[in-house]
Amino acid sequence: MSRARAIEVLQRALRRLPGVGPKGARRMAFHLLERDREGAREITAALTRALDGVVHCKRCNNFSEAELCEICASAKRNARQLCVVETPADLQTVEQAGVYDGLYFVLMGKLSPLDGVGPEDLHLHRLGEVCRDNAVEEMILATNQTTEGEATADYIGDLARALNLKITRLARGLPAGAELEYVDPGTLQRAFLDRREL
Repeated sequence: MSRARAIEVLQRALRRLPGVGPKGARRMAFHLLERDREGAREITAALTRALDGVVHCKRCNNFSEAELCEICASAKRNARQLCVVETPADLQTVEQAGVYDGLYFVLMGKLSPLDGVGPEDLHLHRLGEVCRDNAVEEMILATNQTTEGEATADYIGDLARALNLKITRLARGLPAGAELEYVDPGTLQRAFLDRREL
């Protein structure tokens, strides 16, 4: 029994989403076609609107529907601090936590030579311009704690030192509510190294 070509194309398109394999793509495609055609139309319209209207903020490189995103346009933000994150999702996570009131720079990735991602792909020249043009005093490196994230933080730290900026890194260690017996050795090691006095 052969499937219609349009269904195969839809399944192949859905597989481009992270975490979606062949079976998941097939389930989604059949769900949308069998039970939720209105939902499929809504997804299509939302994707088209986002693709046509979303650009990169000229200051922080985050996604925005205007030249400056809402964060960069706000006079209430602390322009002396700049938090460097890998992705828009990372920025959103920090914002939702409500623990930071400075500005951001979104790299849109991390250094990964094996994947062909170098410094020029992360808009690092723009990061330097943002620091110089906005009198940034402190750069907070909030890249992920992966090998690539650490390499990215080290590289950006060197750039920040050349600009005479104070450089800080998010603390690493045990998550809230963690039980020691279930914590991996690397996390436990970081927790001991980053411990602070009470």
